[in-house]
Amino acid sequence: MNEDYLWDKSGQPDPEIQQLEEILGTLRYQPKQLVIPANLAVPRRRRYVPLLAIAATVLLALLAAGVWLRVRVGHKSQPQQANVTTSPKAVEEKTPSRDTVAEGSNPAPPAITIARNNKRRSSVSALKQREREEALAAKEQLLFALRLASEKLNLAQRKTQGTSPANQIKNQHRIG
Repeated sequence: MNEDYLWDKSGQPDPEIQQLEEILGTLRYQPKQLVIPANLAVPRRRRYVPLLAIAATVLLALLAAGVWLRVRVGHKSQPQQANVTTSPKAVEEKTPSRDTVAEGSNPAPPAITIARNNKRRSSVSALKQREREEALAAKEQLLFALRLASEKLNLAQRKTQGTSPANQIKNQHRIG
């Protein structure tokens, strides 16, 4: 048997190999051109899923913006109690004298009042103080979580390396 014939068809063929090739030759791959039947209609796929996802995202964004605006406007529109004080100078200037009232002229308009909202200033500072305390508490929680995560990562790294920090020099090669 000539092995060169098996690999590159050079040399003398073996009669058994030639017989085997003839028998199996009918099963050999024979390339054919792809023929698509004319009556085969390819249905057009309409892709609604991406459009629905975009529409749902826009709808959720609008809904969230609406809720945020309503909460924000509703929070600002809560009635505040105002302290009404009268300016002493305005009262003195606008008070009619007895002579002008007696002469038959129209009485002077009532005294000018000035409205001040002192309660709002205190509520804003109290609100800021409360927000500051919440922010500090959140900061402490975040720092604690970061420290904990860092420690766990360090522990996992040490376990995966399989060596303690003292033995790391042992695994290094000497230079020189």
